[in-house]
Amino acid sequence: MAAWLQTPPGRYLLAWEQAQVDAAVIDLFGYHALQLGLPELDGLQTNRMPHRWLVGRDLHCEFDALPFESASLDLVLLPHSLELACDAHAVLREVDRVLRPEGRLIVFGLNPASLWGLRQNLGRLKRRGEPYLPRDGEFIGYWRLRDWLKLLSFDVEAARFGGYRPPLRSQAWLDRWQWVEGVGSRWWPVLGAVYFIQAVKRVHGMRMIGLAKNGRAAAKKAPAVALNNHQNKK
Repeated sequence: MAAWLQTPPGRYLLAWEQAQVDAAVIDLFGYHALQLGLPELDGLQTNRMPHRWLVGRDLHCEFDALPFESASLDLVLLPHSLELACDAHAVLREVDRVLRPEGRLIVFGLNPASLWGLRQNLGRLKRRGEPYLPRDGEFIGYWRLRDWLKLLSFDVEAARFGGYRPPLRSQAWLDRWQWVEGVGSRWWPVLGAVYFIQAVKRVHGMRMIGLAKNGRAAAKKAPAVALNNHQNKK
């Protein structure tokens, strides 16, 4: 994917993602933030957490075996990490483990339900020529990913699509279609080439039912004891 990001459509997509993540993480507070892969995207440059790591540059590990304690991170960024992973479910479960309650997760993914995804699928069927998007990886649909996050008790706080220009290779033709950005975001917003999701990890508090029942029982018995003491004094 690193080589593809140097092409005109790759640079176009990366610029949109950089703008989205810069605005999203600038007001996210905490102590520990982690980005899994894709050093071409500086996803934590505007964030002010004191401890920030990029897997692949600052440390080396498997995405599904992170060297962090459970509930120790405040922010995890997955820029196309899931679609390039051998087991996307395992990566998400590991991220859920290391994120603290109310911690934030940001995901970027290529949208298979877009003109770019359609061109990629047609290229795979023809089996000739260079594919438009990176050859490796399995694209994960937006609604499919939302279902996965819901099963892990994540609530989606924000979601956006971008990249409405046709799947063209040259910079000149991409520039000519710049006008379609406003039209696409208004009339067919979910058909953008890439999506952005920001979610928060929710952990519902436990209720001590046994202790609550004992407390109510003690409260009911207290007036009766006081009454008996009063009768004995008489």
